[in-house]
Formats: sequence, structure tokens, C-alpha cells
Amino acid sequence: MIQTQLYIDGQWQSPIDQGTRAIVSPADETVIAQAAEATRADARLAIAAARRAFDGPWRQTTIRDRARLLNKIAELIDRDAEKLAHLESLNTGKTLTESRTDMGDIAATFRYFAGLVASESGAVNEAPHHVISRTLREPVGVCGLITPWNYPLLQAAWKIAPALGAGNTVVIKPSNLTPLTTHHFTQLVAELDLPPGVFNLVTGGAEVGAELAESVDVDLVSFTGGAFAGESIMKAATGNFKRIGLELGGKNPNIVFADADLDAAVDYALNAAFFHAGQVCSAGSRLMVEDSIYDAFIGRLAERLPRIVIGNGFHGETQMGPVQSAQQHEKILGMVQAGIAEGARLVHGGKRPAGDVYKNGYWLEPTLLADVTAGMKIAKEEIFGPVITAERFRSEAEALRAANDTPYGLAAAVWTRDLDKANRMSRALRFGTVWVNDYHPYFPEAPWGGYKASGIGRELARIGLDEYTELKHSYINLAPKAMGWFGA
Repeated sequence: MIQTQLYIDGQWQSPIDQGTRAIVSPADETVIAQAAEATRADARLAIAAARRAFDGPWRQTTIRDRARLLNKIAELIDRDAEKLAHLESLNTGKTLTESRTDMGDIAATFRYFAGLVASESGAVNEAPHHVISRTLREPVGVCGLITPWNYPLLQAAWKIAPALGAGNTVVIKPSNLTPLTTHHFTQLVAELDLPPGVFNLVTGGAEVGAELAESVDVDLVSFTGGAFAGESIMKAATGNFKRIGLELGGKNPNIVFADADLDAAVDYALNAAFFHAGQVCSAGSRLMVEDSIYDAFIGRLAERLPRIVIGNGFHGETQMGPVQSAQQHEKILGMVQAGIAEGARLVHGGKRPAGDVYKNGYWLEPTLLADVTAGMKIAKEEIFGPVITAERFRSEAEALRAANDTPYGLAAAVWTRDLDKANRMSRALRFGTVWVNDYHPYFPEAPWGGYKASGIGRELARIGLDEYTELKHSYINLAPKAMGWFGA
């Protein structure tokens, strides 16, 4: 049985009230860990430690020191990649193959920001010969980082690497459903010679996140998760007008034109929707297909769906694991039934798989709902599960109008051989990422984030580092002279 603790001010410790939470395997509902369950009081201790560290010794670290730190973290992730991947699959239910890929991406993220930090220097502005004018980027201060349950360590890396690289101190709160990889990551950080308070781990529920958002000693809060919690954090952050970064999910159209490479488009429609059982903020669950190929496209999907291997993520043949929690399981089933009630046609799935092996755990068949129309709630609301909703469109203008008719704007894809059409669509779609003839690739060098209700700010890329800095103009007059203007 795994036991986790809090990490505050350079020390492992139990919560003040000794609270714990049982962590359950999504594959069979067995208890796999007892995680420390912090309260507001524990969060305040962590914030105070981060504040002392930022106002004290951590401010003296150099750019080279921080770049070396990020590279060392990447080396430790490589060293423990198999252990981390095992914990990630155990806790989330995703396949071990997916978790191993995540670990490689996490190490690459730390290396990317290490290189970016190492190249930092202030810009010298044009000024009179007796003046030194510089534009500087300085750390924001204490950063509260709140991460989701679907990609626990990957999303943490997207925040931790630029936060530490920019010279901030950190209090991280992973989801209380999936804290195991972040806890092990903190063990790796504890191996390093960091001043106490630079990195703090506080596992717990909503009250811990609320404390991070409300505290006047937290200078920035970065949150990835649901829109309701994001709204609460945004309101709470007004207490000291702290900086906020929000990534709140999406309803992502995957648009297939009749001139697309259909073999590739069909294959990627499955990839877009069913990696990690559809529990991906950028999942292409909203399939939009041009009318002339719609029936054939649905037919080809229907042939492949029953062949998707559902099972334990540690089995080599498994292609899709369970969803993460009982709450998520019930929500997805409810949305499928609501879509059917609205008039969608169930082509496949929509229920727990048959067989004793699926009796326990949060299993769902890959699901396809056809004949969905743009006005249905299931075409507009994020499902966050292994469900494709398929719509018809008859023209480029209709596809564009329907795709943009959503409160979200995280990601979209377009499938066509017509490069002019691809360019028009990618320019007109109001989404933070638009893929053409592909789905899901991302790179540390490219920004990630969304329009509208998908959030505020960007992660990754140069802008992902800038989010954790304040911009300062430093002006030094080397030869001041009296002006003699007033009362001379």
C-alpha cells in the first residue's frame, strides 16, 4: 500500500489533522494508496514557506543555476521513468504505453525550458549615453499550481518547469484523485539541494485550491481543470489581483472534407477520441463530416469500434483503459442517454462492456453517436470520455459556422487535400490550436491554450515562460544634473 505525505518547507510531514484519502484503482476499484489530505491550515504553511524562500535565498540563484536545476530534474525523470509510468497507469487507468510516452514528453519539457532559461538576458534599450535603460523579466513570486486528474504529471511539468526556471517558488496541488506521480516527482525534487520552501507539495481537495487562489501571499495561480472550478478560482484571485492562468477544456471539432485521405481521417478520428478513454482536454470527440461521405465514414468507424481492445492498462494488447472515476463514469453515461433522447442515433457502445472482467472498475465501451445536429447539447458540452458525436455538413461555410458555435476554443482539426481550403479554415477557426491532416501532436516549443471559455493565457513555448515573469523597465542615470525648473 502506497502512503503519501505533504512536502512543506523542505520536510515530509503529515497533515495537521492527520487526514487521509483512499486512492482507488479505476480498473478494479481496489484501494491502491492512502494519500495525505491537507486542509487550509496546511496550505497556509506551504504558502508561508514559499514566501520565505522567494523573499530569501532563492532570489540569489542565477539563470545558470536554474537551467542546471531543470536539466537535473529531466535526468531524474529519465532515471525513474518506468516507476513514474507505472504509477501513472495505476492511478489513471491509461495504458502503460501512453504513460511511458508521457514521461518522455515530461523530460523533454524540462529540457526545453532549461534551454530557454539559459538563453535569457535583459534587453538594452536605446538611451542617452549617460543612461542605462534595460527591459528585464523578473519572477512573479509565489506560484500556486493546481493540476488535473487526467494527465497529472504532464500538466504539472508544463507549470513547474517554467515557474522554477523563471525563479519563482512553488506550491503544487495535484488532483485528489491522482496524486501518486506528483508525489514521486516531489521525492525526486527532494534529492536536490534546493533551499527549503522553494518547492512544496500539498495534496487535498477543493479547500486547498481555494486557499491558493485566495491567499494574498500567492502572486500567481495556474489551474487546469473544469470550467466551474476555474470560475471560482478567477473570482477568488481578485482578492489581491494575482496573475492567473486557466486551461479549462474544450469541445473540439474534427472536420473531415470529402477530398480528405479517408483512410488516414478514419484512423485519426479514433485516435482523436479514444486515447486515454477520451479523457483529454483536446479530444476530437466532435466529428464533423461532409455530407457526401458521411454514411461511408460512419460505416468505416462502426467496423473498427468493436475491434478496440478494452482492458487493464498494464496488459500489452490493451488499446483503451477505463475512465478514471465513478463520478466520471456516471456523467458520461448520462450524457450519452441525453444525446439519444435529443435524437442522436447510437451506432455502438454507450454501456459497460460485457464480461466478469469488467464488473468492477469504471469501464465503458467506445461509443459512437451519429446524426447529431449542431443545436444538440451533446454537440456543445464537453463529454470527457470515450464518445464520438458525428454531425453532417454540406459546405465549408456551414462547417465553419457550426465549429465555432461553441463556448470553447481549445483545439480543432481539418482534413482536406486542398491547401487553400486548409489555410482558410485554420485562419477562421477560433481555437488555440488547429491541426491539418493530423490530430493531437504538441511540442514544448509551440504554445498551448484556448480561446473563449477554454481559458486564459498559454502554456509551453516562450510565452509559457513569460507567463511566470513580471516585466520591468530599469532606468539608471549615470550622470544626474539639476534641472533648475522649480523655484530656481
